[in-house]
Amino acid sequence: MIEQVRSLMEEKQLDGVLIQKRNNFSWLTGGRRNHIVLNTPDGVCQLLVWKDDIVLIVNQMEEKRIIEEEMAYFDHPYQVVTMDWFEDDYTYIQTITKEKRIGTDTQMEGFEYIEPSLSHVRSILSASQISQYETLCYDAAVIVESVCKDMLPGQTEHEIASLVAQKAIAQGMTIEVLLVATDDRIHQYRHPIPTEKALQKHALVVLCAERHGLVANVTRSVYFGHLPKALEENKVRLARIDTVMNAATRPGRTIGEVLKAGIAQYEKEGFPDSWKKLHQGGKTGFVSREIIAVPSSTEEVQLHQVYTWNPSLPGLKSEDTMIVEKEGNRFLTYTGQWGYIEIEHEGNMYRRPDILVRHE
Repeated sequence: MIEQVRSLMEEKQLDGVLIQKRNNFSWLTGGRRNHIVLNTPDGVCQLLVWKDDIVLIVNQMEEKRIIEEEMAYFDHPYQVVTMDWFEDDYTYIQTITKEKRIGTDTQMEGFEYIEPSLSHVRSILSASQISQYETLCYDAAVIVESVCKDMLPGQTEHEIASLVAQKAIAQGMTIEVLLVATDDRIHQYRHPIPTEKALQKHALVVLCAERHGLVANVTRSVYFGHLPKALEENKVRLARIDTVMNAATRPGRTIGEVLKAGIAQYEKEGFPDSWKKLHQGGKTGFVSREIIAVPSSTEEVQLHQVYTWNPSLPGLKSEDTMIVEKEGNRFLTYTGQWGYIEIEHEGNMYRRPDILVRHE
């Protein structure tokens, strides 16, 4: 990964690159972590990558743990620069990079913002990253599916979310997004954060979970009792929309073209404007969405990138994490332990997640 950063430096004629974001730190260090606060993208130390050197900039409060528990797995030689926690690291960084052309992953005066370029480079995964992703996605999907199989009417959305969170944290995941909606809230809100509302018949659970810097995205639904006709019909319509989008995600096609294929299928299914009510997903990887697709997106799909599309219809949402491979696309959040809707598309069969119907 350091070699990729240095290639980017050469391409952009930079003297160095300053890495501050926690996802980029994980990317460069093989999945290690440099954060304390969970609700910020910034880490507590920086990596300054030069053409022939690497400098870890860290305060004394964090130095021991970062070096012993995180940088111990870093397979490149590096120098360490420390300061007191009350010192301004920005002033120091300005001093050591004076009269140098430096790229950075955050907006900083006097530095060149190159995060979009870093995002593109890191989104093409190595074999080891794919292996980590496979395990993470499987684990995340099993967590959501197990909670759907265990939850009971009367539990609040907060209680259901806590079941997901406990399982995810126990497996070393950091939660980026955790949504739970029940009954009418599924129809009313496309991004439903959990509330005190109690489950009656219908629940939707969304988890975006990070481990080793990579983010798995998965949604599942459960219904208690007889599935209403509208859901019975629309779940198949949604599965067809989802299938079209995932099938279209092939090398050489732009992300915008994939979205347009989905939009066309929305229209065929009788819901021409439903795609406007929720973003439809896009490229994922070291962020839950590296790129959120819009019709004008021009970036082309590449091999070994990962995508999560999340089309929705009233009361329904479909979401899985999928990798683009040479012979076809593969759903990493497929467990084989769930019910699936089989959709035939262009001579191939696709399995999209069904609603779990429970009668207890």
